Amino acid sequence: MLIKEDLIIQPLMRGAGHRVDVLRLDLIHPEVSGNKWFKLKLNLKEAERQNKKTLLTFGGAYSNHIAATAFAAYELGFKSIGVIRGEAPSQFNDTLSTAKERGMNLFFVDRENYKRRDDPAFLEVLKEKYGDFYLVPEGGKNTLGMLGCKSIAEANPDYDYLMCACGTGTTYAGLMLGKQNRQVLIGVNVLKGKNELVEETKQLLSKSGETYNPIIVGNEALEKNHLEQSCIIDHYAFSGYAAYDKTLIDFKHGFELKHQIPLDYVYTTKLFYAFFDLLEKRKFKKGASVLLIHSGGIQGNEGFEKRYHQKPMR
Repeated sequence: MLIKEDLIIQPLMRGAGHRVDVLRLDLIHPEVSGNKWFKLKLNLKEAERQNKKTLLTFGGAYSNHIAATAFAAYELGFKSIGVIRGEAPSQFNDTLSTAKERGMNLFFVDRENYKRRDDPAFLEVLKEKYGDFYLVPEGGKNTLGMLGCKSIAEANPDYDYLMCACGTGTTYAGLMLGKQNRQVLIGVNVLKGKNELVEETKQLLSKSGETYNPIIVGNEALEKNHLEQSCIIDHYAFSGYAAYDKTLIDFKHGFELKHQIPLDYVYTTKLFYAFFDLLEKRKFKKGASVLLIHSGGIQGNEGFEKRYHQKPMR
């Protein structure tokens, strides 16, 4: 196995009738950190089984998934291709520079063509250009990515609540498969919109071939006195995906100073902000234990700070 899955749990707080810990997936590897490894690992095995020599995947210019895939491919002897959303920049950021150093061939497409990433006709165009490849969908969003994340929950059965940030819903779906029936899984959607992630996640789960509790609700979970059902909520998306928001940035800096746990700007800052807000609103049952799943993504901080002229915390 490329990554040794040493799952480190760090206490965050004790008090107010709760035990709260952090699962530090950000510490499992400096380049394939957090949930990215869990979404990749079974896809890498399948690529080897099919005797594929090349991996192709999709992502934005600051994508943690692109960075992780480039490193994993390099270490395991695959060629790799990253189809990047947007025009090629005059100067590569750290994510793209590192991916290129790891041997990833970067192919930039405009946003309209990027929307065709699941279109079989577009994939055929890519095969004509690059030859045969094993496709890893954007963010590792497929059945194997979901099943790889199942083990995260299976290793942590002793908590009443599990919480994670959600982008594609793949990690959340895997956690649904691996959690205990009594556990409530709370997903914090980092995307603005109509919270379509609830239905998208159910569709992904329906392809798992496994038995699971199919009940996942949306923002209506917050209408009850306590969080009682597994849910995905989007009340903490703020300005949208990877957008600047002073409230969140101030929270991130304050949290890091107090707890000495680094957060990324896109996912985990929203996750931890949501947790403390829900705690203040007494949405967790008294005496409950909570595990916050730190999904990594720290490598993207430098690009965010340059983009929005933020000074990094030391």
